[in-house]
Amino acid sequence: MADEPDWDDIFASQPQNDSPADTSGRRRRESVDERTGDGDGTPLRRSTHVDAPALSRREQRERERQAEPVVVPRSDDDRDRARARAIREPRERRSKKGPIILASVLVLVLAGGTAGVAAAWGQVQPLIAKFTGDDEPADYAGSGNGTSVEFAIVSGQVGSDIAQNLADAGITQSYESAYSLLLSDPSMTFQPGTYTLQQQMSAQSALDALQDSANRITNKVVIPEGTAAADVYELLATATSIPIADVQAAAADYTTFGLPVEATSLEGWLFPATYELDPGKTAHDYLQDMVTTMTQHLQSAGAQPADYQKTIVFASLIQKEAGLADDYPKVARVFQNRLDQGMLLQSDATVAYGTGNTHRVTTTDEERGDANNAYNTYVHEGLPVGPISNPGDLALNAALKPADGSWLYFVTVNLDTGETAFSTTYAEHQAAVKQWQAWMREHPEYQ
Repeated sequence: MADEPDWDDIFASQPQNDSPADTSGRRRRESVDERTGDGDGTPLRRSTHVDAPALSRREQRERERQAEPVVVPRSDDDRDRARARAIREPRERRSKKGPIILASVLVLVLAGGTAGVAAAWGQVQPLIAKFTGDDEPADYAGSGNGTSVEFAIVSGQVGSDIAQNLADAGITQSYESAYSLLLSDPSMTFQPGTYTLQQQMSAQSALDALQDSANRITNKVVIPEGTAAADVYELLATATSIPIADVQAAAADYTTFGLPVEATSLEGWLFPATYELDPGKTAHDYLQDMVTTMTQHLQSAGAQPADYQKTIVFASLIQKEAGLADDYPKVARVFQNRLDQGMLLQSDATVAYGTGNTHRVTTTDEERGDANNAYNTYVHEGLPVGPISNPGDLALNAALKPADGSWLYFVTVNLDTGETAFSTTYAEHQAAVKQWQAWMREHPEYQ
Protein backbone atom coordinates (compact mmCIF):
# COMPACT_ATOMS: atom_id res chain seq x y z
CA MET A 1 0.00 0.00 0.00
CA ALA A 2 2.13 2.92 1.21
CA ASP A 3 5.13 3.72 3.41
CA GLU A 4 7.22 0.73 2.52
CA PRO A 5 10.91 1.23 3.46
CA ASP A 6 13.74 -0.14 1.41
CA TRP A 7 15.93 -2.99 2.59
CA ASP A 8 18.90 -0.62 2.19
CA ASP A 9 17.24 1.77 4.64
CA ILE A 10 16.76 -1.06 7.09
CA PHE A 11 20.38 -2.14 6.98
CA ALA A 12 21.88 1.33 6.47
CA SER A 13 23.25 1.36 9.99
CA GLN A 14 25.21 -1.84 9.42
CA PRO A 15 28.96 -1.47 8.75
CA GLN A 16 29.87 -2.12 5.17
CA ASN A 17 32.33 -4.90 4.47
CA ASP A 18 33.15 -7.42 1.82
CA SER A 19 31.24 -10.33 3.34
CA PRO A 20 28.51 -12.01 1.31
CA ALA A 21 25.92 -10.90 3.85
CA ASP A 22 26.39 -7.32 2.77
CA THR A 23 25.60 -7.92 -0.87
CA SER A 24 23.84 -11.19 -1.52
CA GLY A 25 20.37 -9.95 -0.70
CA ARG A 26 20.57 -6.62 -2.46
CA ARG A 27 18.50 -6.07 -5.56
CA ARG A 28 19.30 -2.39 -6.00
CA ARG A 29 20.80 0.61 -4.20
CA GLU A 30 18.76 3.69 -3.47
CA SER A 31 19.26 6.47 -1.00
CA VAL A 32 15.58 6.52 -0.12
CA ASP A 33 12.73 4.13 -0.84
CA GLU A 34 10.01 5.02 1.59
CA ARG A 35 6.57 6.10 0.54
CA THR A 36 5.72 9.43 2.08
CA GLY A 37 2.64 11.26 3.20
CA ASP A 38 1.80 14.54 4.78
CA GLY A 39 1.49 13.00 8.22
CA ASP A 40 -2.14 13.97 8.78
CA GLY A 41 -3.80 10.77 7.62
CA THR A 42 -4.34 11.78 4.01
CA PRO A 43 -3.76 9.24 1.25
CA LEU A 44 -0.07 8.58 0.86
CA ARG A 45 1.77 9.00 -2.40
CA ARG A 46 5.12 7.65 -3.50
CA SER A 47 8.09 9.97 -3.44
CA THR A 48 9.04 11.04 -6.94
CA HIS A 49 12.68 10.16 -6.30
CA VAL A 50 11.95 6.51 -5.60
CA ASP A 51 13.10 4.23 -8.41
CA ALA A 52 11.17 1.15 -7.34
CA PRO A 53 8.89 -0.02 -4.52
CA ALA A 54 10.54 -1.65 -1.56
CA LEU A 55 10.64 -5.42 -1.49
CA SER A 56 8.58 -6.88 1.31
CA ARG A 57 8.98 -10.45 2.55
CA ARG A 58 6.13 -11.59 0.33
CA GLU A 59 7.40 -9.57 -2.62
CA GLN A 60 10.73 -11.33 -2.34
CA ARG A 61 8.97 -14.69 -2.61
CA GLU A 62 7.16 -13.38 -5.66
CA ARG A 63 10.41 -12.25 -7.26
CA GLU A 64 11.95 -15.64 -6.51
CA ARG A 65 8.92 -17.39 -7.94
CA GLN A 66 9.05 -15.27 -11.08
CA ALA A 67 12.68 -16.29 -11.53
CA GLU A 68 11.73 -19.95 -11.65
CA PRO A 69 11.42 -21.24 -15.21
CA VAL A 70 7.90 -22.39 -15.88
CA VAL A 71 6.98 -24.52 -18.86
CA VAL A 72 3.34 -25.42 -19.14
CA PRO A 73 1.69 -27.15 -22.09
CA ARG A 74 -1.09 -24.88 -23.18
CA SER A 75 -4.37 -25.65 -24.86
CA ASP A 76 -7.44 -23.58 -25.53
CA ASP A 77 -8.79 -24.50 -22.14
CA ASP A 78 -5.57 -24.73 -20.14
CA ARG A 79 -3.26 -22.03 -18.85
CA ASP A 80 -0.46 -21.84 -16.40
CA ARG A 81 -0.73 -20.12 -13.08
CA ALA A 82 1.68 -19.53 -10.25
CA ARG A 83 0.13 -18.99 -6.85
CA ALA A 84 1.39 -16.44 -4.37
CA ARG A 85 0.18 -14.44 -0.93
CA ALA A 86 6.79 -5.32 5.25
CA ILE A 87 4.94 -2.82 4.77
CA ARG A 88 1.95 -1.74 2.75
CA GLU A 89 -1.06 0.04 3.92
CA PRO A 90 -2.80 -1.70 5.42
CA ARG A 91 -0.11 -4.45 5.55
CA GLU A 92 1.47 -7.41 3.96
CA ARG A 93 0.52 -10.96 4.85
CA ARG A 94 2.98 -12.95 6.86
CA SER A 95 5.35 -15.03 4.83
CA LYS A 96 8.11 -17.47 5.70
CA LYS A 97 10.79 -18.29 3.18
CA GLY A 98 14.44 -18.88 3.23
CA PRO A 99 17.09 -16.37 2.18
CA ILE A 100 16.79 -15.17 -1.37
CA ILE A 101 20.21 -16.63 -2.01
CA LEU A 102 18.44 -19.97 -2.50
CA ALA A 103 18.45 -21.25 -6.04
CA SER A 104 15.01 -21.29 -7.60
CA VAL A 105 13.27 -24.61 -7.67
CA LEU A 106 10.86 -25.74 -10.33
CA VAL A 107 8.03 -27.87 -9.04
CA LEU A 108 5.32 -27.06 -11.52
CA VAL A 109 2.06 -28.90 -11.01
CA LEU A 110 0.47 -29.39 -14.39
CA ALA A 111 -3.21 -29.89 -14.92
CA GLY A 112 -3.60 -33.65 -15.16
CA GLY A 113 0.17 -34.13 -15.16
CA THR A 114 3.29 -34.23 -13.00
CA ALA A 115 6.32 -32.03 -12.56
CA GLY A 116 9.95 -32.31 -11.63
CA VAL A 117 12.19 -30.42 -9.30
CA ALA A 118 15.38 -29.07 -10.80
CA ALA A 119 18.21 -27.76 -8.62
CA ALA A 120 21.87 -27.94 -7.81
CA TRP A 121 21.67 -28.21 -4.06
CA GLY A 122 25.30 -29.19 -3.65
CA GLN A 123 26.36 -25.78 -4.94
CA VAL A 124 23.76 -23.83 -2.98
CA GLN A 125 23.79 -25.45 0.44
CA PRO A 126 27.25 -24.20 1.52
CA LEU A 127 26.22 -20.63 0.64
CA ILE A 128 23.02 -20.96 2.63
CA ALA A 129 24.86 -22.34 5.64
CA LYS A 130 27.35 -19.48 5.49
CA PHE A 131 24.60 -16.90 5.10
CA THR A 132 22.36 -18.15 7.89
CA GLY A 133 24.89 -19.65 10.24
CA ASP A 134 22.71 -22.73 10.51
CA ASP A 135 23.25 -25.86 8.47
CA GLU A 136 19.84 -27.33 9.25
CA PRO A 137 16.46 -25.54 9.02
CA ALA A 138 13.88 -26.00 11.77
CA ASP A 139 12.11 -29.32 11.26
CA TYR A 140 9.82 -31.66 13.14
CA ALA A 141 10.76 -35.30 13.72
CA GLY A 142 8.56 -38.19 12.72
CA SER A 143 5.44 -38.56 10.62
CA GLY A 144 3.05 -36.32 12.54
CA ASN A 145 1.16 -35.92 15.82
CA GLY A 146 -1.98 -37.78 14.77
CA THR A 147 -4.05 -34.71 13.87
CA SER A 148 -5.18 -34.99 10.25
CA VAL A 149 -4.90 -32.06 7.86
CA GLU A 150 -6.34 -31.84 4.37
CA PHE A 151 -3.77 -30.22 2.10
CA ALA A 152 -4.49 -29.01 -1.45
CA ILE A 153 -2.05 -28.72 -4.34
CA VAL A 154 -3.30 -26.47 -7.14
CA SER A 155 -2.32 -26.74 -10.77
CA GLY A 156 0.40 -24.21 -11.56
CA GLN A 157 1.95 -24.06 -8.09
CA VAL A 158 5.73 -24.16 -7.80
CA GLY A 159 7.98 -25.63 -5.15
CA SER A 160 8.09 -22.51 -3.01
CA ASP A 161 4.28 -22.45 -2.92
CA ILE A 162 4.08 -26.02 -1.68
CA ALA A 163 6.81 -25.47 0.92
CA GLN A 164 5.14 -22.30 2.18
CA ASN A 165 1.67 -23.83 2.34
CA LEU A 166 2.97 -26.83 4.27
CA ALA A 167 4.44 -24.51 6.89
CA ASP A 168 1.36 -22.27 7.01
CA ALA A 169 -0.87 -25.30 7.60
CA GLY A 170 1.26 -26.41 10.56
CA ILE A 171 2.29 -29.57 8.74
CA THR A 172 6.00 -28.72 8.63
CA GLN A 173 7.88 -26.56 11.09
CA SER A 174 9.40 -24.22 8.55
CA TYR A 175 9.35 -23.22 4.92
CA GLU A 176 13.07 -23.89 4.61
CA SER A 177 12.88 -27.51 5.79
CA ALA A 178 10.69 -28.54 2.84
CA TYR A 179 12.18 -26.17 0.30
CA SER A 180 15.72 -27.41 0.87
CA LEU A 181 14.56 -30.97 0.21
CA LEU A 182 12.82 -29.91 -2.99
CA LEU A 183 16.05 -28.33 -4.14
CA SER A 184 18.05 -31.43 -3.36
CA ASP A 185 15.89 -34.04 -5.11
CA PRO A 186 15.24 -33.50 -8.83
CA SER A 187 13.13 -36.67 -8.98
CA MET A 188 10.33 -35.34 -6.78
CA THR A 189 6.94 -35.10 -8.54
CA PHE A 190 3.45 -34.07 -7.49
CA GLN A 191 -0.12 -34.37 -8.72
CA PRO A 192 -2.69 -31.62 -8.13
CA GLY A 193 -5.43 -32.54 -5.69
CA THR A 194 -6.20 -32.81 -1.99
CA TYR A 195 -4.13 -35.00 0.34
CA THR A 196 -4.53 -36.23 3.91
CA LEU A 197 -1.47 -35.31 5.96
CA GLN A 198 -0.85 -34.66 9.66
CA GLN A 199 0.28 -31.74 11.75
CA GLN A 200 3.92 -31.59 12.83
CA MET A 201 5.39 -33.89 10.21
CA SER A 202 9.05 -33.84 9.28
CA ALA A 203 9.54 -32.16 5.92
CA GLN A 204 10.72 -35.41 4.39
CA SER A 205 7.70 -37.37 5.60
CA ALA A 206 5.33 -34.63 4.40
CA LEU A 207 6.83 -34.58 0.92
CA ASP A 208 6.86 -38.38 0.79
CA ALA A 209 3.17 -38.39 1.70
CA LEU A 210 2.38 -35.92 -1.09
CA GLN A 211 3.99 -38.28 -3.59
CA ASP A 212 1.99 -41.25 -2.33
CA SER A 213 -1.29 -41.58 -4.24
CA ALA A 214 -2.76 -43.46 -1.28
CA ASN A 215 -2.93 -40.13 0.58
CA ARG A 216 -4.80 -38.39 -2.23
CA ILE A 217 -8.43 -37.78 -1.37
CA THR A 218 -10.68 -38.80 -4.22
CA ASN A 219 -14.10 -38.29 -2.68
CA LYS A 220 -13.93 -34.62 -1.80
CA VAL A 221 -12.52 -31.29 -2.92
CA VAL A 222 -11.06 -28.70 -0.55
CA ILE A 223 -11.31 -24.98 -1.39
CA PRO A 224 -8.87 -22.96 0.78
CA GLU A 225 -9.84 -19.52 2.08
CA GLY A 226 -8.82 -16.70 -0.22
CA THR A 227 -8.66 -18.89 -3.33
CA ALA A 228 -9.47 -16.99 -6.51
CA ALA A 229 -12.32 -18.31 -8.66
CA ALA A 230 -9.95 -19.38 -11.44
CA ASP A 231 -8.18 -21.71 -9.02
CA VAL A 232 -11.46 -23.02 -7.63
CA TYR A 233 -12.36 -24.14 -11.15
CA GLU A 234 -9.01 -25.94 -11.45
CA LEU A 235 -9.43 -27.70 -8.11
CA LEU A 236 -12.95 -28.76 -9.01
CA ALA A 237 -11.94 -30.05 -12.44
CA THR A 238 -9.03 -32.02 -10.98
CA ALA A 239 -11.08 -33.58 -8.18
CA THR A 240 -14.08 -34.51 -10.32
CA SER A 241 -12.39 -35.23 -13.68
CA ILE A 242 -14.88 -32.83 -15.25
CA PRO A 243 -13.06 -31.07 -18.11
CA ILE A 244 -11.85 -27.63 -17.05
CA ALA A 245 -13.59 -26.17 -20.12
CA ASP A 246 -16.93 -27.45 -18.83
CA VAL A 247 -16.33 -25.96 -15.38
CA GLN A 248 -15.35 -22.61 -16.86
CA ALA A 249 -18.37 -22.63 -19.17
CA ALA A 250 -20.71 -23.32 -16.26
CA ALA A 251 -19.12 -20.51 -14.25
CA ALA A 252 -19.42 -18.07 -17.14
CA ASP A 253 -23.19 -18.48 -17.00
CA TYR A 254 -23.18 -16.74 -13.60
CA THR A 255 -26.71 -15.33 -13.88
CA THR A 256 -28.12 -18.84 -13.35
CA PHE A 257 -26.80 -19.10 -9.77
CA GLY A 258 -29.16 -16.68 -8.05
CA LEU A 259 -26.57 -13.97 -7.40
CA PRO A 260 -27.43 -10.34 -6.64
CA VAL A 261 -27.82 -8.13 -9.68
CA GLU A 262 -24.57 -6.31 -8.80
CA ALA A 263 -22.52 -9.47 -9.21
CA THR A 264 -20.67 -9.79 -12.51
CA SER A 265 -19.11 -13.22 -11.93
CA LEU A 266 -18.87 -16.03 -9.38
CA GLU A 267 -15.76 -14.44 -7.84
CA GLY A 268 -16.29 -14.13 -4.10
CA TRP A 269 -19.34 -16.37 -4.06
CA LEU A 270 -17.60 -19.75 -3.93
CA PHE A 271 -17.42 -20.44 -0.22
CA PRO A 272 -14.10 -22.02 0.85
CA ALA A 273 -14.85 -25.39 2.44
CA THR A 274 -14.61 -29.14 1.91
CA TYR A 275 -17.19 -30.50 -0.52
CA GLU A 276 -18.16 -34.13 -1.00
CA LEU A 277 -17.98 -35.44 -4.54
CA ASP A 278 -20.93 -37.08 -6.27
CA PRO A 279 -20.44 -38.75 -9.66
CA GLY A 280 -23.92 -37.69 -10.66
CA LYS A 281 -23.28 -33.97 -10.25
CA THR A 282 -22.45 -31.54 -13.03
CA ALA A 283 -20.04 -28.62 -12.85
CA HIS A 284 -23.00 -26.29 -12.39
CA ASP A 285 -24.22 -28.43 -9.49
CA TYR A 286 -20.92 -28.18 -7.65
CA LEU A 287 -20.63 -24.45 -8.19
CA GLN A 288 -24.21 -23.98 -7.06
CA ASP A 289 -23.37 -25.85 -3.84
CA MET A 290 -20.58 -23.35 -3.19
CA VAL A 291 -22.80 -20.36 -3.88
CA THR A 292 -25.56 -21.75 -1.67
CA THR A 293 -23.05 -22.35 1.11
CA MET A 294 -21.77 -18.78 0.84
CA THR A 295 -25.31 -17.47 1.11
CA GLN A 296 -25.88 -19.56 4.23
CA HIS A 297 -22.72 -18.22 5.84
CA LEU A 298 -23.66 -14.64 4.96
CA GLN A 299 -26.98 -15.18 6.68
CA SER A 300 -25.32 -16.73 9.73
CA ALA A 301 -22.93 -13.78 9.95
CA GLY A 302 -25.88 -11.37 10.03
CA ALA A 303 -25.53 -9.82 6.58
CA GLN A 304 -28.64 -8.33 5.01
CA PRO A 305 -29.55 -9.65 1.54
CA ALA A 306 -29.33 -6.16 0.08
CA ASP A 307 -25.73 -5.94 1.32
CA TYR A 308 -24.51 -9.39 0.29
CA GLN A 309 -22.38 -8.24 -2.65
CA LYS A 310 -20.82 -5.31 -0.77
CA THR A 311 -20.05 -7.58 2.19
CA ILE A 312 -18.33 -10.10 -0.05
CA VAL A 313 -16.27 -7.41 -1.78
CA PHE A 314 -15.10 -6.03 1.58
CA ALA A 315 -14.48 -9.49 3.03
CA SER A 316 -12.46 -10.57 -0.02
CA LEU A 317 -10.11 -7.62 0.55
CA ILE A 318 -9.74 -8.40 4.26
CA GLN A 319 -9.06 -12.04 3.41
CA LYS A 320 -6.12 -11.02 1.21
CA GLU A 321 -4.68 -8.44 3.60
CA ALA A 322 -5.07 -9.93 7.09
CA GLY A 323 -2.74 -12.50 8.62
CA LEU A 324 -3.41 -13.62 12.19
CA ALA A 325 -7.00 -14.51 13.05
CA ASP A 326 -7.20 -11.88 15.80
CA ASP A 327 -6.16 -9.19 13.35
CA TYR A 328 -8.99 -9.66 10.86
CA PRO A 329 -11.42 -7.31 12.69
CA LYS A 330 -8.64 -4.74 13.15
CA VAL A 331 -7.71 -4.83 9.48
CA ALA A 332 -11.40 -4.36 8.68
CA ARG A 333 -11.48 -1.33 10.97
CA VAL A 334 -8.46 0.23 9.26
CA PHE A 335 -10.14 -0.10 5.88
CA GLN A 336 -13.48 1.12 7.18
CA ASN A 337 -11.89 4.17 8.81
CA ARG A 338 -10.11 5.04 5.60
CA LEU A 339 -13.35 4.67 3.66
CA ASP A 340 -15.20 6.85 6.17
CA GLN A 341 -12.56 9.58 5.87
CA GLY A 342 -12.47 9.47 2.08
CA MET A 343 -8.94 8.08 1.97
CA LEU A 344 -7.71 5.84 -0.79
CA LEU A 345 -7.37 2.22 0.31
CA GLN A 346 -4.10 1.81 -1.61
CA SER A 347 -4.15 -1.98 -1.62
CA ASP A 348 -1.65 -3.73 -3.89
CA ALA A 349 -3.82 -6.86 -3.72
CA THR A 350 -6.63 -5.07 -5.57
CA VAL A 351 -4.24 -3.65 -8.17
CA ALA A 352 -2.71 -7.05 -8.86
CA TYR A 353 -6.12 -8.67 -9.22
CA GLY A 354 -7.12 -6.04 -11.77
CA THR A 355 -4.07 -6.86 -13.87
CA GLY A 356 -5.13 -10.51 -14.00
CA ASN A 357 -2.51 -11.68 -11.51
CA THR A 358 -4.67 -13.42 -8.93
CA HIS A 359 -1.74 -15.20 -7.28
CA ARG A 360 0.35 -12.23 -6.21
CA VAL A 361 0.06 -8.81 -4.64
CA THR A 362 3.32 -7.43 -5.99
CA THR A 363 2.74 -4.40 -8.20
CA THR A 364 4.81 -1.87 -10.10
CA ASP A 365 4.67 1.92 -10.09
CA GLU A 366 3.14 1.77 -13.55
CA GLU A 367 0.43 -0.62 -12.42
CA ARG A 368 -0.37 1.47 -9.36
CA GLY A 369 -0.71 4.53 -11.57
CA ASP A 370 -2.97 2.86 -14.14
CA ALA A 371 -6.37 4.51 -13.91
CA ASN A 372 -7.73 2.09 -16.51
CA ASN A 373 -7.53 -0.68 -13.92
CA ALA A 374 -10.97 -0.55 -12.30
CA TYR A 375 -9.62 -2.44 -9.27
CA ASN A 376 -6.84 0.10 -8.66
CA THR A 377 -7.46 1.46 -5.17
CA TYR A 378 -4.43 3.72 -5.49
CA VAL A 379 -6.41 5.70 -8.04
CA HIS A 380 -10.09 4.94 -7.49
CA GLU A 381 -11.82 5.77 -4.24
CA GLY A 382 -13.86 3.31 -2.23
CA LEU A 383 -13.92 -0.46 -2.35
CA PRO A 384 -12.80 -2.28 -5.48
CA VAL A 385 -15.48 -2.83 -8.12
CA GLY A 386 -15.74 -6.53 -7.29
CA PRO A 387 -14.42 -9.30 -5.05
CA ILE A 388 -10.74 -10.23 -5.37
CA SER A 389 -10.92 -13.64 -3.65
CA ASN A 390 -13.37 -16.06 -2.07
CA PRO A 391 -13.50 -15.16 1.65
CA GLY A 392 -14.14 -17.43 4.61
CA ASP A 393 -15.96 -16.91 7.89
CA LEU A 394 -13.20 -14.91 9.57
CA ALA A 395 -13.23 -12.32 6.81
CA LEU A 396 -17.04 -12.24 6.52
CA ASN A 397 -17.46 -11.66 10.24
CA ALA A 398 -14.74 -9.02 10.27
CA ALA A 399 -16.36 -7.16 7.38
CA LEU A 400 -19.66 -7.03 9.25
CA LYS A 401 -18.21 -6.41 12.71
CA PRO A 402 -14.93 -4.49 12.54
CA ALA A 403 -13.09 -3.99 15.81
CA ASP A 404 -13.45 -0.69 17.64
CA GLY A 405 -10.54 1.64 16.98
CA SER A 406 -9.34 4.74 15.21
CA TRP A 407 -6.50 3.08 13.29
CA LEU A 408 -5.60 4.15 9.78
CA TYR A 409 -2.43 2.12 9.31
CA PHE A 410 -0.92 -1.21 10.22
CA VAL A 411 2.41 -2.95 9.75
CA THR A 412 3.82 -6.34 10.68
CA VAL A 413 6.66 -5.74 13.15
CA ASN A 414 7.67 -9.38 13.65
CA LEU A 415 7.57 -11.67 10.65
CA ASP A 416 8.11 -14.77 12.77
CA THR A 417 5.08 -14.29 15.01
CA GLY A 418 2.95 -12.13 12.73
CA GLU A 419 2.75 -9.42 15.43
CA THR A 420 1.16 -6.35 13.88
CA ALA A 421 1.16 -2.73 15.01
CA PHE A 422 -1.97 -0.71 14.31
CA SER A 423 -1.62 3.09 14.29
CA THR A 424 -3.94 6.07 14.27
CA THR A 425 -1.53 8.79 13.19
CA TYR A 426 1.12 8.85 10.56
CA ALA A 427 3.75 9.59 13.21
CA GLU A 428 2.72 6.48 15.14
CA HIS A 429 2.88 4.49 11.96
CA GLN A 430 6.40 5.73 11.26
CA ALA A 431 7.44 4.66 14.76
CA ALA A 432 6.03 1.20 14.03
CA VAL A 433 7.95 1.18 10.76
CA LYS A 434 11.16 1.83 12.70
CA GLN A 435 10.28 -1.01 15.05
CA TRP A 436 9.93 -3.28 12.03
CA GLN A 437 13.22 -2.02 10.61
CA ALA A 438 14.98 -2.79 13.89
CA TRP A 439 13.56 -6.31 13.84
CA MET A 440 14.76 -6.75 10.28
CA ARG A 441 18.29 -5.65 11.21
CA GLU A 442 18.28 -8.36 13.85
CA HIS A 443 17.05 -10.93 11.32
CA PRO A 444 19.11 -10.45 8.12
CA GLU A 445 18.00 -13.89 6.93
CA TYR A 446 14.70 -12.23 5.92
CA GLN A 447 16.38 -10.08 3.29
